[in-house]
Amino acid sequence: MPPRIALIHAVATAIPPIQHAFKEGWPEARLSNLLDDDLMPAYTREGGLTPHITERICALALYAARTGADGILFTCSVFPQAEDMAKQLVRVPLLKPDEAMIAAALEAGVRIGVVATNPPAAPAATAQLQAGATARGRDIHVVESVADGAFAIGNAGDAATHDRMVVEAALRIADTVDVICLAQVSMALARTAVQAKVNVPVLTSPETAVARLKALLSE
Repeated sequence: MPPRIALIHAVATAIPPIQHAFKEGWPEARLSNLLDDDLMPAYTREGGLTPHITERICALALYAARTGADGILFTCSVFPQAEDMAKQLVRVPLLKPDEAMIAAALEAGVRIGVVATNPPAAPAATAQLQAGATARGRDIHVVESVADGAFAIGNAGDAATHDRMVVEAALRIADTVDVICLAQVSMALARTAVQAKVNVPVLTSPETAVARLKALLSE
């Protein structure tokens, strides 16, 4: 029987891009979705990643594992430290949304662009890139570009405006970097539009995460 993958979301807009990535890269996988759409409001209310939010994220991972999931994929890029803790609590493969993309970006160059629509996602991605570079004994330069307002516009259902703003944010840094990372799962469907306008590779977390999870569960 094909493996069942539990997808854990903090925003509903992450669901279509990750489902599209599985359809393209691993259509045999069976998917289930867990959505806690209060996590981002809680992050704002509580002033960042608090122990209470970390506990909630770990509880979601434990619940997914207890339902019999063969693998778990988080789709929110704002909580990597909590997702690292959750990884220690379950016995099935668990991926943070960006870790496969981070590895691919570090292979692609030393000047790495990070484009985000949710402001906290940019420094979260930068921190993961710097940590990955340090672990490899490398020096990198990260350039961030935030499409201010696009996160709310995308959540409201205006994908066209969201994607246009993501393209504009990417163009602001494209001439200074070797590769661009779209820092959130919810941005992934804008990749085609971005890649059409820039001359460097554009990476998304869904595509790379699906490939990595498939490899882990095929070993």
